[in-house]
Amino acid sequence: MEIINIEAQTFEKMLSKFEDFASRMECLCRLHGDRDMKEWLDNQDVCQLLNISKRTLQTLRDNGTLAYTQISHKIYYKPEDVEKIVPVVEEKRKQAKYKGKQV
Repeated sequence: MEIINIEAQTFEKMLSKFEDFASRMECLCRLHGDRDMKEWLDNQDVCQLLNISKRTLQTLRDNGTLAYTQISHKIYYKPEDVEKIVPVVEEKRKQAKYKGKQV
């Protein structure tokens, strides 16, 4: 690991710039983000729509089956992406039922 020393004044300037950037981003999100977010679904919505557990939803994300967007540690899904995987989930449910398991 490499350690880099900087002057306190330089650090304060950097910190100020980061705070300004974060403030501008929050403002932009408030102005523009709210319009589109009404259309997006969260984890609970998707689990209810597909009748799956949170762990199954995690697996769908991990293996790339379901696209998602993460904003501030919260995950959102586009409704059209969720609609695309309905046949996949139904097929997995049929396979699990055939094997005597449950999805």
